[in-house]
Amino acid sequence: MKMGAKSEKARGAAPDLGVAIGDMVLKNPVMTASGTFGYGEEYAPYVDLNRLGAIVVKGLSLDPRSGNPPPRIMETPSGMLNAVGLQNVGVRAFIDEKLPFLRRFDTAIVANIFGETVDEYRRMAEILERAEGVHAIEVNISCPNVKKGGIAFGARPELAAEATRGVRGETSLPLIVKLTPNVTDIAEIALAVEEAGADAVSLINTLTGMSVDIETRRPHLANVTGGLSGPAIRPVALRMVWQVVGAVKIPVIGIGGIMTAADALEFLIAGASAIQVGTANFVDPASLLKIRDGIEEYLACHKMASIAELIGSLHTDW
Repeated sequence: MKMGAKSEKARGAAPDLGVAIGDMVLKNPVMTASGTFGYGEEYAPYVDLNRLGAIVVKGLSLDPRSGNPPPRIMETPSGMLNAVGLQNVGVRAFIDEKLPFLRRFDTAIVANIFGETVDEYRRMAEILERAEGVHAIEVNISCPNVKKGGIAFGARPELAAEATRGVRGETSLPLIVKLTPNVTDIAEIALAVEEAGADAVSLINTLTGMSVDIETRRPHLANVTGGLSGPAIRPVALRMVWQVVGAVKIPVIGIGGIMTAADALEFLIAGASAIQVGTANFVDPASLLKIRDGIEEYLACHKMASIAELIGSLHTDW
């Protein structure tokens, strides 16, 4: 018997990290956050993609998009502002040029999509439904609905539901709806998309913020405002995840300032079935695997056979 096998037997079987998001089964709950991991290939030299639960690719639009003019990223205390403007190659180029590389790996691939009309969402869902190697679709509803006066799809329950129904009608793939925190009641939005056919929700997207250069008296970002991410938003994200977990029956994926395994564990204990790591990828590309291994070590230390024992185990009584 090899030494490694002997020591493994002595320790007992490793905890089961598997989780289900609709019909999509992940080997572990660690996913990348859209817009922070490119199309996967950019990080492949630094991260073993086979060890991730899922890769959520950079947001895709129906046609290629150049994004906003620079400067479009700004570091802030405990986080960063970005106004990249959803630059991407477009859904068809993604399938032809990016997806073949991702098919090499034994990791779920989630296509994140955004649009300015329900028809754009529907057309992308229809295209992705036929694409080999896409395991789920994540719908970014933080974008403006140009036919409804530029109001973000995620700002009102009826608009969020309309976008969700549009995508649901075109695909049988697991459907995740990514929620914006820039609303009064995020649980209300979550309930609306659940009723419209979402298999899961992911939250939160970035909080709207801005930063000013006091010498030039100009915004640091050419777009003036941008999306705030990183540790600064984690308490807000955690609170919203906990609220949504209590409101819906579908799985919730936690996002927002997760930098360490301890951060991820907070979201899982609060009821998230999986988590997404975003800003941490810019600080340490290996953070994803450190978080994955840290979750496993925590379960083993607390003698939990499965991550299911941890998810939603929060005690709020005193």
